[in-house]
Amino acid sequence: MRPTWDEYFMQITTLVASRSTCMRRQVGGLLVKDKNILATGYNGVPSGITHCDVTGCLREQLQVPSGERHELCRGLHAEQNAIIQAARHGINIDGATLYCTDSPCIICSKMLINAGVRQVVFGRGYPDQLSLAMLEEAGVGYQQFSAGEAP
Repeated sequence: MRPTWDEYFMQITTLVASRSTCMRRQVGGLLVKDKNILATGYNGVPSGITHCDVTGCLREQLQVPSGERHELCRGLHAEQNAIIQAARHGINIDGATLYCTDSPCIICSKMLINAGVRQVVFGRGYPDQLSLAMLEEAGVGYQQFSAGEAP
């Protein structure tokens, strides 16, 4: 049986996540509008910066729990990289849906809101309830996806 569009896009997020250079959590994301993929992103250090597998994970070294102190990381999140990729290529993401392996953190949620993203579909949860509350307040729909169920 053929996958639904949502299943298809969520499968692609997993493939995109496989490009991640993060040692703690591999995350992938897609910005989609009208069934067209506009941009992709995965978490990792900025272009030209030494990867954490060489330098070591700063968050591990400092014993920072997941979901806290986002500034203590050499990398960017998948959502941030997808927004940046769209901007670099002049792609309008206003009204897009973000498909992501994980729910966004508060920083990414604020960026998604201001970028005009209207819907977020994610796989795994993330320990940051404020991010979901802000999406809701801004009128951005969100839903945790499970295979076989339409978001």
